[in-house]
Amino acid sequence: MAFKGFFKTIKDEVKNEIGRQIDRTVNKKGGGVEDGENGENSGKVDMSLIEGVLGLLGGGGGSGKSGLENLGNIINAIQGQTGGFLPGSVGKYLPGILKVAEIIGHGMGDDTPRNEQNADGSFVDNFIKTIVGGRKIHGGKSSFKVKPVERGADNLFHSPLRTGRHGEPRGAEAVQDYEKLKSKCLERGVLFEDSEFPAEDASVFFTRSGRRNFQWLRPHEICSDPKFFVEGATRFDVKQGELGDCWLLAAVANLTLNPALFHQIVPEDNSFINDYAGIFHFRFWQYGRWVDVVVDDRLPTFGGKLMFMHSEERNEMWSALFEKAYAKLHGSYEALKGGTTCEALEDFTGGVTEMYDIRTAPKNLFQMILKAYERSSFLGCSIEPDPNVVEAETPMGLIRGHAYSITDVKLVDIETPRVKGKIPLLRIRNPWGNEAEWKGAWSDGSPEWSYINDDTKEEIGLTFDADGEFWMSFKDFQTYFDRLEICNLSPDDLAVDDLPGKKKWNMNVYEGAWIRGATAGGCRNYLETFAHNPQYIIDLEDPDEDDDESKCTVIVALMQKNRRAQRKLGMDCLTIGFAIYSLTGDNIQSPLPVKFFKYNASIARSPTFINLREVCSRFKLDPGKYVVVPSTFEPNEEGEFIIRVFSEGPNSMTENDSDVGIGEIDDKVKETEPEEAEAAERVQQFFKTVAGDDMGIDWSELKEVLDLALKREFAFEGFSREVCRSMVAMMDIDRSGKLGLDEFVSLWKSIRTWKSVFKIYDHDNSGHLSSFELRQALTSAGYHVNNKVLESLVLRYGDPQGQVMFDDFIMCAVKLKCMIEIYREKEVAGDRSVNFTLEEWVEKTLYS
Repeated sequence: MAFKGFFKTIKDEVKNEIGRQIDRTVNKKGGGVEDGENGENSGKVDMSLIEGVLGLLGGGGGSGKSGLENLGNIINAIQGQTGGFLPGSVGKYLPGILKVAEIIGHGMGDDTPRNEQNADGSFVDNFIKTIVGGRKIHGGKSSFKVKPVERGADNLFHSPLRTGRHGEPRGAEAVQDYEKLKSKCLERGVLFEDSEFPAEDASVFFTRSGRRNFQWLRPHEICSDPKFFVEGATRFDVKQGELGDCWLLAAVANLTLNPALFHQIVPEDNSFINDYAGIFHFRFWQYGRWVDVVVDDRLPTFGGKLMFMHSEERNEMWSALFEKAYAKLHGSYEALKGGTTCEALEDFTGGVTEMYDIRTAPKNLFQMILKAYERSSFLGCSIEPDPNVVEAETPMGLIRGHAYSITDVKLVDIETPRVKGKIPLLRIRNPWGNEAEWKGAWSDGSPEWSYINDDTKEEIGLTFDADGEFWMSFKDFQTYFDRLEICNLSPDDLAVDDLPGKKKWNMNVYEGAWIRGATAGGCRNYLETFAHNPQYIIDLEDPDEDDDESKCTVIVALMQKNRRAQRKLGMDCLTIGFAIYSLTGDNIQSPLPVKFFKYNASIARSPTFINLREVCSRFKLDPGKYVVVPSTFEPNEEGEFIIRVFSEGPNSMTENDSDVGIGEIDDKVKETEPEEAEAAERVQQFFKTVAGDDMGIDWSELKEVLDLALKREFAFEGFSREVCRSMVAMMDIDRSGKLGLDEFVSLWKSIRTWKSVFKIYDHDNSGHLSSFELRQALTSAGYHVNNKVLESLVLRYGDPQGQVMFDDFIMCAVKLKCMIEIYREKEVAGDRSVNFTLEEWVEKTLYS
């Protein structure tokens, strides 16, 4: 079918069907709304917008882009306006649409706007934008946590993960053990039902209920002879249903081409024959660890047919169950709508993906490809599609818009009558596995092979079969291919250990978080808060083995966590990036202050700040120490992240943060305090006046004293009962519930210091500090905290506007002083840990 007619048919049919469905289900009379929504127009769909989108079919719309280039956006825009599904009568055109998707690759499935933001605030449109459904960046903090499912303490699929000072990895809250659950079901003679991902609408949608009445059926209720595999797994087992996740399908189809990796993700013990109990499991990489995701086999159907991903064979179920497990990992099927193939590949491999335009790639591209191959990286390449012809074949036998895999990289000895030396060759595979192969130099049976000796031919496994695999020179590769993708596997990937002779990347990984008012400092444009972002020092020890410039290859990858699972809360990807600074000398401040970033320029950075799940860049750096600062573009945007550093040679990585403890009071604070002897005498006289005959002050008397003394200096309502009780408890050595003279004098001295510190940092005399200044203020008061403690203090004592009031600052200082002193009472010299009995811990923490 010609593309013009094909698009016009889809356009007319979609427009008519959408109009009928909108009139019937959305644009009700009287401006009614669905699903309990409120508001006059909240349920309406903008039909003119849809008509504008459909106008792009056939190449219209004034953008100069063809219908093919806009097809992914059109389909996803329509889905966004109709609840995530293509209208029923458009189903007959779905095979054609999917065929186009297969040709143009993973780009079609990516309906996420890509607003690349430069450091100066401008935007660069390097990615296809959607017509509707643009993302809004949300601030604020959510308590929602995705629950990755792990195998337990003996989990063979758990990667080492550095959590820095953040303790246990966030989000690892639930554990489902496949073996135990399966054994229980077999013992009881029941089929597994997954309470973590129940068979209900909420597991499919998070925005609204479906317009169809789904029926959740087990495979034996769908067909008479269900099988997990029918003659193994192939790319033909991956067929799209009524969900905009073809980005995922493209990655799964690629996964089937690598059996070793495929069975790492899809365990071979899944079966409908041996010990069938309605339970299956799949493995995915999630933020530094391999997780084992358990699902039951109840699948959403309509009219007895699978609604989402399915196989060409009606009784083959692995792909449908695979998609269900991935949906569970992210919270729902709808959460899978819109993404990139790179995202899925990383979840399947734990690797880091790089993409290159071959025309503008680095000069050492072949060396990059060779080193990537030596480290078991996945290599793919493609040619830009022809907008007018589906699966257009070039005169040289290559297919446009088609994903090829690079399966071998060699420097081969060659000797001709005129020249002798080495030639770089690539072995490339067409996933079709047929006669569609390269017809140029070094193709099957070409005369160039006569210049290679037989031993070399045997060594590289040369064959001339019509199997879709061929060799070509690197020079021709640069001429005839347009794009290159490299998925670098992490050294703890299970598949790497099975490949003898392969090299591994050196990798370090840390988890971190951006917390409003504490560690969410924004990019370098916001100099005063930029230094508050988490900081990580990397030490590159040795240059690459064969690098002529004696430099180190480094890949830095910053990934934000759990954003897809949090889409149901309206939290899409933040705009993120990172900067790298060179460090000299051994006396490095922890963390680096604002002054450092004011007078030092970054030596490398992510190309842009962009709202992708991951930002990744490759650099060539001199051996030495560097600090990497990951950040959001704007300050106070909250999220969790994982940062990974890959290098060819050894590297070490540490979080550049303070140790918690007591330090010296800042000199500028001491300058504001009165002379010691004079102050002590006044305090003693004051105590005798207030204490009375018992020579003790309880919390209520302390409140009167402090309110009287300090409300004249600070605009606040006075100290709360809890603050005053905490002060008494902090200083009450004899547990009398009152303060004696010495205890009161010591407390007053601390309060005087804290008061002076607050005045120094309350620059505008507003009665509050910015929470970003809290760490510096506490340091001036003689208390060192790290990011983790600071986050807790800001959450506990800051307000929603990122401010810390005077009385909250005093309470913060009291609590911090008290907890440090409780620790120091039990600390053994040189040992950064203490032991408490439960009774001691309860006693100490309750009366503090």
